[in-house]
Amino acid sequence: MPRAAGREEGTALLAVLLLVAVMAALSVMALEKLRLSIHLAANGQAIDQARAYALGAEAIAAARVRDLAGRDPAMITLAGGWHGRPFRLTVPGGEVVARLTDGGNCFNLNSVAEGLLPTALKQRPIGIEQFVALMKSLDIREPEARRIAASLADWIDEDGIVSPGGAEDGDYAQGSIPYRAANTLLADPSELRAVAGVTPEIYALLRPWICALPSTELSPINVNTLGEERSRLLMMLMPMQLDRERARQIIAARPPQGWGDLESFWRLPALAALVPAMEVRDQAQLRSRWFLLDLDVALDGAQVSEAALIDGGLSPARVVFRRWGSDE
Repeated sequence: MPRAAGREEGTALLAVLLLVAVMAALSVMALEKLRLSIHLAANGQAIDQARAYALGAEAIAAARVRDLAGRDPAMITLAGGWHGRPFRLTVPGGEVVARLTDGGNCFNLNSVAEGLLPTALKQRPIGIEQFVALMKSLDIREPEARRIAASLADWIDEDGIVSPGGAEDGDYAQGSIPYRAANTLLADPSELRAVAGVTPEIYALLRPWICALPSTELSPINVNTLGEERSRLLMMLMPMQLDRERARQIIAARPPQGWGDLESFWRLPALAALVPAMEVRDQAQLRSRWFLLDLDVALDGAQVSEAALIDGGLSPARVVFRRWGSDE
């Protein structure tokens, strides 16, 4: 009997120890889940607050755009060093860094089409040719460039007819993940990655040079804010007529205060012998309507990034598009 009682006591003790171990493990798991929940809640709150600060920075940037437009009704220049300069704003628990740049000095992807309604667009040959010219200046082979430009025009236009070298619904339906062409304007440049012929490598080359303005206007290049490093955009306006060296010379010849009128710009020796189409002449401008605002907010360990497009042509100027996070 004593031996049997000892075995029973040992078994009971083992059961108690196992129960304690299980309860301890469950307690650790519960505490870990509680800690994670508290962390997620705090992080979510910080992100919400960071976004609120970003929206406040948008309002400040829109006021800055109004100031730029009000300096001189005839033109906007680089005077004041506003273009691309980081503006830092200290907030409780963190910092907001904002950069304002000319949002029109880029190739407007939507300019390969034209029309009054976003869902009733026709292809625009001159916009397509300018896109091809930009891609060729980036050393993208002409056959690839023409395929991408034609496919982009097919992606935006209203019909389902495949252009020579382009792509429509039938082409996209054959992929591993079938989808259809949008048949409307692009809202963000990242949508270009869905267009036939655009590889990750080509998109990486194009990304610094492209934008998706909320209209089909030909790319509105402000020659008073265009930097020499973006001389390809002048080449793009007149395919086969202007090389990169002459484009750089044109920008380098800009007066310190900017060109006061477009005739002075077009009379430059490097441009005088060229005969651009009237709509191309209109692309060169002295004022900017579109402004790109890049925001980075760091707050209590949370990081929030935003890109916003400000329409300076509205009264008052205001944000017409925003994207949270990266488009990559």
